[in-house]
Amino acid sequence: MGMDVNKLMQQVGEMQEQMQKAQDEVEHATVESSAGGGMVTAVVNGKLELVHIRIDPTLLQTPDVDMLQDLVVAAVNEGIRAAQKMMSDEMGKLTGGLGIKLPGMP
Repeated sequence: MGMDVNKLMQQVGEMQEQMQKAQDEVEHATVESSAGGGMVTAVVNGKLELVHIRIDPTLLQTPDVDMLQDLVVAAVNEGIRAAQKMMSDEMGKLTGGLGIKLPGMP
């Protein structure tokens, strides 16, 4: 039952390449989340960066600053959670559910 170390190293290298490719793709993917029934929408990328925020103009007609701030925070936080889940799901596909925890991944 000898183990071919060269073959094992080749497989490890291929998996690293696949993981890097998947991570690059996820970093450019975006998720959208909203708060207040869609009154505030946040778009977050796989790097956990806020890329865009939309505020329904009706919120500005009779501004309630505290409510607006709360909705923005809620939408952004939900966007970050959704982006983390997207990253975790994609990396989970590569590891095949082996329970491997990758550094920097939720």
